[in-house]
Amino acid sequence: MIGTGHRDKRGVDPMPDALILEFAGLNDADYAAVNANLGIDADTGKGDWPAGMLSHAAGPGDGGSFVVVEVWSSQADQAAFMESRLGPALGAAGVTAVPAVRWVPLRAYHVPGT
Repeated sequence: MIGTGHRDKRGVDPMPDALILEFAGLNDADYAAVNANLGIDADTGKGDWPAGMLSHAAGPGDGGSFVVVEVWSSQADQAAFMESRLGPALGAAGVTAVPAVRWVPLRAYHVPGT
C-alpha cells in the first residue's frame, strides 16, 4: 500500500482519495486541448503535472461522455490545482460542461511493480 507521504496530526500517513469526473459531450480533441493548455502531453505522460496528483487516467465513457479518474494525495491538492490551473485550462479550451464529480476515500492504493 502507498500512503501520501504526509502525516496527519496523529502521525498517521493517510490514504489518498480517488476522483472520478464524468463530462457529458467532451471528446478526445477537447481533452487534448485542455492538456496542451496545462503543458502536459497525454500521449507520452511528460509535462507539468500538478503537485499531489498520484495518478491520472482518462477515456471515453458510455453515451458520449468522457471520464477522468485520478488519485490525489488530498482533496485540498486537487482543489488548488482546479483553482490555479485546471479551471483556466478548461475555459481556454472552451470546455463549459460541468462534470459529475465523485470522490472515493481509498482503503488501499497499490502500484504493481514498484
